Amino acid sequence: MSTLEARDARRPWILLSPALTAIALLLIAPLCFIVVYSFWLRTATGADMAGFHLDNWAEALTDPFYRDILLNTLKIAAVTTLVCALMGYPAAYFIARSKGNKAILLLLLMLPFWISYIIRTMSWINILGVSGAFNSFFMWVGITSEPIQMLYNETTVILGLVHFLLPFMILNIFVSLDGIDQTLEDAATSLGATRWKAFTEVTLPLSLPGLAAGGLLCFVLGAGTYITPLVLGGPTDAMFANLVFEAIITQLDWPLGSALSLMLLAVLGVLVAIYNRYLGMAQLMKGLG
Repeated sequence: MSTLEARDARRPWILLSPALTAIALLLIAPLCFIVVYSFWLRTATGADMAGFHLDNWAEALTDPFYRDILLNTLKIAAVTTLVCALMGYPAAYFIARSKGNKAILLLLLMLPFWISYIIRTMSWINILGVSGAFNSFFMWVGITSEPIQMLYNETTVILGLVHFLLPFMILNIFVSLDGIDQTLEDAATSLGATRWKAFTEVTLPLSLPGLAAGGLLCFVLGAGTYITPLVLGGPTDAMFANLVFEAIITQLDWPLGSALSLMLLAVLGVLVAIYNRYLGMAQLMKGLG
């Protein structure tokens, strides 16, 4: 290989070196530390004992407490994703088929991202709390005589997650719908199909990759969150990320928290691998772009 060919072969790696260095330092290195920590052992004195111990993994994998919360986390994430899909598809379809005001609608869709996620989550306390807007309105019109407890349950956790994740679902579906030639529906109707039949037979199948990408994104982000159940959930509504937060921040048990975080990462990684196997990551990257 000549000097020129060798330089051309190295050029892509030189251009990628800043990004690869950032990934290595900010993602791979911390992940390696977490893997190592998961095999350490927290002693009775509170110190971490280095070594290769399987106690944390045995506790995380065999204790029904962790298993039940993991299953509940996956259930909440699945319900949230389903609600986001049912609410997000009509909104994305409306934006994609709008003429002249599509940019304005997209701007309005992006406005929630300009507000802190924590503030958006805590705003539900002022809406659903005992002295919030709903209870004040119900008591003012005479529907109830005293405040109703509407917060700190699984329903409000799902509501908060839908509030947070719905724009991601709409954007992914919109990208898919916006790339579909609208004349395909017109061609189907000209051949005798009704508008609904043209939608179900033409538009919906072609938009499924965007729907699947939005579903994956909502599910992963929903399963990995801890702020929403911490703020809007009750004592029995903790999600798996809350266990990681509790172990590391409150109990200062880094080894157990590392094992739990890797356990959640493995479960979500399997789901992403299944998605990549059947649908591929290209549509997800397109949606994120």
